[in-house]
Amino acid sequence: MLAKYYNKGMLEAGCDEAGRGCLAGPVYAAAVILPEGYENAQLNDSKQLSEHQREVLRSEIEHDALAYAVAAINNEEIDRSNILRASFHAMNIAVKQLKTIPQMLLIDGNRFINETGIPYICIVKGDGKYQSIAAASILAKTYRDEYMRQQHQKYPEYGWDKNKGYPTTKHYDAIEEHGISPLHRRSYTLFRQKELF
Repeated sequence: MLAKYYNKGMLEAGCDEAGRGCLAGPVYAAAVILPEGYENAQLNDSKQLSEHQREVLRSEIEHDALAYAVAAINNEEIDRSNILRASFHAMNIAVKQLKTIPQMLLIDGNRFINETGIPYICIVKGDGKYQSIAAASILAKTYRDEYMRQQHQKYPEYGWDKNKGYPTTKHYDAIEEHGISPLHRRSYTLFRQKELF
């Protein structure tokens, strides 16, 4: 069971993102406030869960949370500002969309640019330590995966229904064969580096 809170008695929002390492598509972020004393033994870092487990937990989180919000920053903005700033901005947007204002933000990672005025703490690997951050990681991941599956219908050659835009061998192969799509991040290295002999 992950920890229920960082400060007992405070209204805390867990925040996390998904898609920073992808070659294509937006970065997503979520903010989740869970009820005081909430327990869900299945909650964990989204990367430790199967796709089916994440989808089941998404429904439970959306039903049980006091408040939650999800935001996305598209690939063009990622290219303009850089992925780290885009990730932080998406988290801030999600927090600002919460219908309940939290007293504290629990941010997954080691740094953050705060645009909310709400106190925060950064927690490395927080999605494997605190329920609210794990819940945010699951929402960010499932919403992003859903979007990439939809985009697969437009651009089936890249296999986004399977790789979700991450840098797999098949994804690189497809870029080399078909070129880049409007959803690819041009600030990323999209072509494999050829070895020089």
